[in-house]
Amino acid sequence: MILDFEPGDKVINPVNKDWGIGQVQSIIKEKVTVNFENVGKKVINVKNIELEKIG
Repeated sequence: MILDFEPGDKVINPVNKDWGIGQVQSIIKEKVTVNFENVGKKVINVKNIELEKIG
């Protein structure tokens, strides 16, 4: 699986849209750390949750 994210990318979690827009902080294997505007920093396992890149 190739991840199409880089630090600084803006993303949303389509399952939890109320988290707001997030900015990718780091990527380590399948774990992406994202700082969301409404809930703060979350570590997302992209095997379980598919983030959508925006803008």
